[in-house]
Amino acid sequence: MTPWLVRDGLGDAPTIAIVCASRRISSGALTPRDYPQRIPVADPLEEIARWRANVQELVTDCCERWDLRAGEPYVPGVCGYVVRVERADGTPAVLKVFWPHHEAEQEADALERWDGDGAVQLLARDDERHALLLERCEPGSFLSAASDPIGVLVELLPRLWQSGVGFLSLEAETEMWMEYMCEWPDHRFRDTALGYIAELAPTQGEQVLVNQDLHGENVLAAEREPWLAIDPKPLAGEREFSVSSIVRSSELGHSKRDVLYRLDRLCSDLDLDRERAKGWTIAQTIAWSGGSDYVEMHMETVQWLLEDA
Repeated sequence: MTPWLVRDGLGDAPTIAIVCASRRISSGALTPRDYPQRIPVADPLEEIARWRANVQELVTDCCERWDLRAGEPYVPGVCGYVVRVERADGTPAVLKVFWPHHEAEQEADALERWDGDGAVQLLARDDERHALLLERCEPGSFLSAASDPIGVLVELLPRLWQSGVGFLSLEAETEMWMEYMCEWPDHRFRDTALGYIAELAPTQGEQVLVNQDLHGENVLAAEREPWLAIDPKPLAGEREFSVSSIVRSSELGHSKRDVLYRLDRLCSDLDLDRERAKGWTIAQTIAWSGGSDYVEMHMETVQWLLEDA
């Protein structure tokens, strides 16, 4: 069974969780017992802890290889370490090293495919050390602080929809979701997600490069361009899937009105099939229900979308 990496309720401490669910969706309101529950998994936590114990040595190795001078680190993520660096010529950059996991396997490939067009520029990669040298985004403020973040994404997404050749397919990714969802102890959300996946995965349109984690804090203000995407989790899939992470992005506002506004505007402005986009959002939000800080909001998003006629 595939463990799911999430943040827990204690800030940035890494947690491994298996996302579970409950009975089939009904017309009733959700209660806390309906939310997916987190089940800790010891072995991956121990592996991450061992990796973190050696991360400074790893950073030193990368700095020596690429002739970098390390500065202040950013707030650590679940299974990564990101630090400000300067190159030999004084150019600011970012060094990112990460514990190897499924979602990060093709991050560097996606950045290479985009080649700086709408996304942060990949300057160098070391696949053995799981390290990336990246363009630094300054001032680096989140898209969620922009006056019209959805307008920015409407302009950005078509640039990111490049060829999906060589990337894991969305259909293959959903097979992994189904594999672990079938082990959930009850059926409420599981059956809903499985139903949408069965309908949508085999009937997709043109396969393009999509990012399944594009949200209000994974696009940063930059100098080379006003806004650049970071930290992609790439797949090859239809365009409608791209809106899933944006529609549920609570950083952009968390109410039924906010969620439906994002869905409506993205689909209207980008000429996307609204029903397919909604279905993908429901399915992925259930499959991707995170840690204790996010499950309730994610399930509220699912409920609002299910109530939408």
